[in-house]
Amino acid sequence: MASLPYADVDSSLRSLAGRAEGFGRLSVGGLNGPVYRVTTLSDDGPGSLREGCRRKEPLWIVFEVSGVIHLSSYLSVSSYKTIDGRGQRIKLTGKGLRLKECEHIIICNLEFEGGRGHDVDGIQIKPNARHIWIDRCSLRDYDDGLIDITRQSTDITISRCYFTQHDKTMLIGADPSHIGDRCIRVTIHHCFFDGTRQRHPRVRFGKVHLYNNYTRNWGIYAVCASVESQIYSQCNIYEARQKKKTFEYYTEKTRMCRTIIIQ
Repeated sequence: MASLPYADVDSSLRSLAGRAEGFGRLSVGGLNGPVYRVTTLSDDGPGSLREGCRRKEPLWIVFEVSGVIHLSSYLSVSSYKTIDGRGQRIKLTGKGLRLKECEHIIICNLEFEGGRGHDVDGIQIKPNARHIWIDRCSLRDYDDGLIDITRQSTDITISRCYFTQHDKTMLIGADPSHIGDRCIRVTIHHCFFDGTRQRHPRVRFGKVHLYNNYTRNWGIYAVCASVESQIYSQCNIYEARQKKKTFEYYTEKTRMCRTIIIQ
């Protein structure tokens, strides 16, 4: 019997690199760098996650501890980093990750919960970030978005993630005037949107491939295509407990909203 294409990624530490599907498939993370070991749950200092993320050289970041890391400010991730939470349980709270003008980032098996403050997202990808893979993460309860992808950030895959207890889940494309976001390309697959209210995702300008996702019990709508966006939805499951909008989209000429409702 043939094995699943994803079945061997946990067979060795670096087998994860290069195994993303879709638009983020070229991301290698910290494949070509040494292993950096997080040995403390402190927000900063020697052995901290923040210390590893700020270093300029490629790093494969692993954890020798489990627990909660309370971030007092956004944690900026520099290029060619893998943040690999496999084997431990690491929860980030307070703020989130910021992927700004960086490339080749892999984020795997982290929890994000309880981010507070104006414009605080679980994972904020902007501007000009590319070759990003977010895999097997759990995200909930942030004051803004759980994952936002804007300002010419592109070639991104989000896979096997769990989203719950949240309103504005995922925004792709900054605003109706930011035509630079026409370059955005995102793949979202095998994700579970569980009772989140809207934006699964909401898309402006970019190209998004959705497949094998499960969305249930949303509040306003499941997916919104807006302002020149292109969404290819394939083999997804949408389960509403009552009559609700599944897809919402806007015609390019009139900007009028059209909806598809399922019972």
